[in-house]
Amino acid sequence: MDIHEILLDIHALEQELLCFEQKFGIRSETFYAAYVSGEEPEDDSWVLDFGEWASVYRTWLARQAEYRNEIQRIQRQAPSLSGLIQVTK
Repeated sequence: MDIHEILLDIHALEQELLCFEQKFGIRSETFYAAYVSGEEPEDDSWVLDFGEWASVYRTWLARQAEYRNEIQRIQRQAPSLSGLIQVTK
């Protein structure tokens, strides 16, 4: 994935995370910390949502890392902001 594709994916994932955050009333980072520590959903109907939410959050974390790595790679070649900006139409 190039930097533009990674950024588009991050934005799409953030939209999904926002839907979960609005539905359950907590931030994804708070949810995920509880989820990975083994907390179970209070309501059985939330099990599928929690699994999907955790998966989307893990993917978002991975894309964030990919973005940082790609930015670092680009900055080694062009160490200014103008080397990073890619205007799309």
